[in-house]
Amino acid sequence: MSKPTTQSATQARRSAIYLLDQVLGENRLMPEILSAGALDKLAPEDRARAQRLAMETLRGLERADRLLKKHLRKATPLMVHNALRLGTVELCQGAAAHGVVNSMVEIVSKHKRHGKLKGLVNAVLRKIAEEGPQDWSSLRVPRLPKWLRSPLAQAWGNPEMLEIEKAHFNGAPLDISCKPGADLSALGGEALPTGSIRITDAGQVTALPGYSDGTWWVQDAAAALPAKILNMKAGETALDLCAAPGGKTMQMVAAGAKVTAVDISKGRMARVQENLTRTGLVASLVVGDALEQQGQYDAVLLDAPCSATGTIRRHPDLPHAKDGSEFGQLIELQAQMLAHAWTLVKPGGKLLFCTCSLLPDEGECQVEEALDMFPDMSVDRDALNVPGVDAAWITSEGGLRLRPDYWPDRGGMDGFYMACLRKAA
Repeated sequence: MSKPTTQSATQARRSAIYLLDQVLGENRLMPEILSAGALDKLAPEDRARAQRLAMETLRGLERADRLLKKHLRKATPLMVHNALRLGTVELCQGAAAHGVVNSMVEIVSKHKRHGKLKGLVNAVLRKIAEEGPQDWSSLRVPRLPKWLRSPLAQAWGNPEMLEIEKAHFNGAPLDISCKPGADLSALGGEALPTGSIRITDAGQVTALPGYSDGTWWVQDAAAALPAKILNMKAGETALDLCAAPGGKTMQMVAAGAKVTAVDISKGRMARVQENLTRTGLVASLVVGDALEQQGQYDAVLLDAPCSATGTIRRHPDLPHAKDGSEFGQLIELQAQMLAHAWTLVKPGGKLLFCTCSLLPDEGECQVEEALDMFPDMSVDRDALNVPGVDAAWITSEGGLRLRPDYWPDRGGMDGFYMACLRKAA
């Protein structure tokens, strides 16, 4: 990535502060803010930089606040506090003090209501520049909020909870899936045991070799496993429910399956079409409610709406924008979707149920209840016998539980639950 000019660096920081204001002040999720066009006026490299700065600040928010507390005698307006947080994270991660401090002072000085606080910003960040980098690494790994930490610690244990938080703080490298036989050597990535390719410090995704050619697409290694477990064959029919952004659809199409992809959001489905067009793959796209779909398919893949608690290493905005109040509603919706999806599976066919959640209520418990409800349903444990899947990840009811602290030496993976359910012939 090219070195930013002073003006573009300041613009990226100003936009990053706006993103922080929206997440921390308005409880909005990052994808929602971005889809509303928050960064559309920025050049692609500045857009990527603004997102990266906001994400890194959210990951290190607890540490930043602890360092700032020593230098602030009273509460500051949110926008100013977010400027200080962003500046603190940048300084503690080694950014040049001169550029960071000047940028933040300029941004605050031009704010209509808070411009008079530019002196405070200058003084505090200069102190942080002196002491912060040394103090930063001595602080604990930032913790999840109690509403999420408590159920996760109860599910997996306190030592595991600490490892999960460490994985969240470290963030996520870029994982990609590709068409069969594609040559990805130009990317210089690491081949993961499950077949995904991992790239650290990827920079701007659209500038990477093979992107414009449609050779590959971005997809976390954990998210790539459901389609691999389904193992679609040429000519088989598949229904991909809640399909956006389309990674699983593309995997199944690339394997030769005839895929119908469904998503309730017109905007998200447009993204699926963009990805299909770029990769030269073809699927039938339906904008609609998963609960209203009809027909019979060899396989149904249901990546059900969930808390997304398994994706925090890539979406650190989630713990700050949410409070867990929607869990009950989501769990009920998942059960309805799983039951309806089962009616769409041909006799002898299979349903792959999955959620990008770390909560057993959104994974293991759903499958256990479905097995009790449907006499013609059984778990296909053999389907989990795919390269790279550790036997220790397989759960008592026959599903696959993935967590961010798995593969710690490789950069972790998203938290996911999945189970392959077979219908009696």
